[in-house]
Amino acid sequence: MPEYSNIKKQLSNFEMLERELNLKQLQINRLLNITQAINNNLSAPDLYNMYNSFLNWEMGIKKMALYITDDDNIWKCASSIGIEAALTELDISDRLPQFKKINNIKKDAHPLIGQFDVVVPVMHKNHAIAYTFIGGFDENEDMYNKVQFITTITNIIAVAIENKRLFKRKIEQERLNKEMELASSMQKMLVPTELPSSDMYEFSSVYKPHLGVGGDYFDFINYQNDPRFVFCIGDISGKGLAAALLMANFQANLHALIHQRVEAIPFITALNKTVLKAARGEKFITFFIAEFNTETRNLIYINAGHNPPPLFTKGKIIPLNKGCTILGSFQDLPEIEVGRIKLDDEALIVTFTDGLTDVQNKEGDYFDEKKLYTFIETNHHLTTNDFNAKLVTYIDEFRGEIPHPDDFSLLTCKIYKEK
Repeated sequence: MPEYSNIKKQLSNFEMLERELNLKQLQINRLLNITQAINNNLSAPDLYNMYNSFLNWEMGIKKMALYITDDDNIWKCASSIGIEAALTELDISDRLPQFKKINNIKKDAHPLIGQFDVVVPVMHKNHAIAYTFIGGFDENEDMYNKVQFITTITNIIAVAIENKRLFKRKIEQERLNKEMELASSMQKMLVPTELPSSDMYEFSSVYKPHLGVGGDYFDFINYQNDPRFVFCIGDISGKGLAAALLMANFQANLHALIHQRVEAIPFITALNKTVLKAARGEKFITFFIAEFNTETRNLIYINAGHNPPPLFTKGKIIPLNKGCTILGSFQDLPEIEVGRIKLDDEALIVTFTDGLTDVQNKEGDYFDEKKLYTFIETNHHLTTNDFNAKLVTYIDEFRGEIPHPDDFSLLTCKIYKEK
């Protein structure tokens, strides 16, 4: 009888070992399946389902919550077992940093964290990329070995998901870079690189996009066989390819209307409608445009919500502020006023975008219109090239190491006194 009892005990131990071996084999097979799925670029939701199935069926886990950061770096519950959906919606972001390694969870008053026995953080260079909370263990379970295997599989899944996220971000960044390159090329083609100079007038410009691609636009258009010329400056809301496309559309319509010799009010009304149609109310343009007749010396202008360009003549500054509201926001432009000035003496007109007056120094002071006016009064005698160069140097000295907050464009026009 003792011999039979020993044989029975040995058989029982053998069966137990065999079951454990089979279980380990199943776990290894599932691990290989998950690894193969990752190699086959299985989607994140499918990987979560495999992870769920593995923990629930192969490992017998009764409670689990896997936390992964989303594209906005916000912690979200990506997968769970045995936990009410309402609990997984709770924000536990402020509680996660305390878990630096595998920890047994002591009694916790938090309605979600209190459901679990163990937390397994997945770290990469001291940076957490995932957390798995596990609970519902029986007293007789081999908790240590289970947690070790779960840690391995969690690391594999979490790293795979993080790699997918990083790859997606890289693809998006490459697409954005190509878009920015295209937008930059478009803008360079739209903004004139050479401006005219004669014995009656001269122009000079500065164009500094904030991030390589800006929303600033300026232009000069000469009428053929006509003493008149037009110059303008604008600031399109937004950046990137969308702003560049709107700029291209805006320039095309602008040139078409100018060459049709449309009068000032119908001109700005038509231009507003083209912007509204192209941008569908999602973007707008601040805009200043002026026409000068070299024979009559009459300056006609409209300011559509743009920074009023200062006109310096006869020792005083006149802000060119007559016009209307911004373009592209309203179906009908209310109260359009056309500005008219006769320039019978030398004049300097400085048009600019708000990247100039938004410049700050380290004390937080702005390069406001008062500073610009003082500079103009002191330096109006310079050529437009020298004036712009000196103004840029003055602004750089003012801001010091503080970067430009926005695009910065400057179009300076000097009209000489009639000989």
